[in-house]
Amino acid sequence: MKTIICTDKAPAAIGPYSQAIEVNGMIYTSGVIPVNPATGEIPDGIEAQAKQAIGNLIQLLQAAQSGAEKVVKTTVFIKNMNDFGIINEIYAQYFTGNYPARSCVEVARLPKDVLIEIEAVALK
Repeated sequence: MKTIICTDKAPAAIGPYSQAIEVNGMIYTSGVIPVNPATGEIPDGIEAQAKQAIGNLIQLLQAAQSGAEKVVKTTVFIKNMNDFGIINEIYAQYFTGNYPARSCVEVARLPKDVLIEIEAVALK
């Protein structure tokens, strides 16, 4: 049985997909971009966008009765691999201690031309 997770504290889906799905106590999120869910605005620069995207992800996980400490895997998509160090610094502010597994890849383009997108798999 799967449960659809939806919250207005993270950006709404911009296509035919769910923000997150729970199956057997596992949470699978869609990619989360740095859109302010209250205003629809996208901040300027990689630092602000990384904070917004990861903050949005945390809000989505909390809506699913999970949290950063329960994340087992993330995938981070970035526009420019030169931003990897800055993203690591911000990522480490949200994920501490027993870090989740992670992949990070540079991509040609992301939705709304943002600089970062992140998805996660977490325990409930």
